[in-house]
Amino acid sequence: MMEALMFEAILIAMLIAKIKGYKLKPLFKTWTVYPVFVLELVHLSFQVTIFMGNYDFVQYASILKRVYLFMFLIPIIVYREYLSGLIGSALIFIGSIMNNFVMAQNGGKMPVFPNFSYITGYVSDDALAKIKGIHILGTTQSKWWILSDIIDVGWSVLSIGDLFIHTFALLIIYQTIKVLNMRLRECPILHIDNVSNEQ
Repeated sequence: MMEALMFEAILIAMLIAKIKGYKLKPLFKTWTVYPVFVLELVHLSFQVTIFMGNYDFVQYASILKRVYLFMFLIPIIVYREYLSGLIGSALIFIGSIMNNFVMAQNGGKMPVFPNFSYITGYVSDDALAKIKGIHILGTTQSKWWILSDIIDVGWSVLSIGDLFIHTFALLIIYQTIKVLNMRLRECPILHIDNVSNEQ
């Protein structure tokens, strides 16, 4: 199916930041996260087309995912989030290794075990056959099923490796909110972008 991006991770990062007392407003006043948000909107529009039975865009999912991950370099570089970037890169590496391993064990395909997605209409019996991508319907014969796409959220089915990759997005967005709040407290009268450029 369409590879899941980081919508949930971004929302969780914002929720954690809010719980910790950080303001979310500065995040929306900086240009650095808008490339990420724009690509997330593109991804969500692709997801809508899948719900409508159109799978034409699925072939571009892997390209979109790579570009999307590179967009996180903008806040990492601008706000000097190098430690978070390094930790996030390690998470992506671990998640990718896990996903590649299970695919190698299953003939280069990622087994998918949908359940809730059948109810929401995201997956149908013939959907995976129509797409002809890297995903196949999981069966009792699937190897290392625990690392397969087994976490069904209704609009995508994730693997444990995907969760590691999503944690990268959560970490970067949370750290960006934290840095912006700290800089706003240091220079409250300056516009947030001016603060980020001067420091």
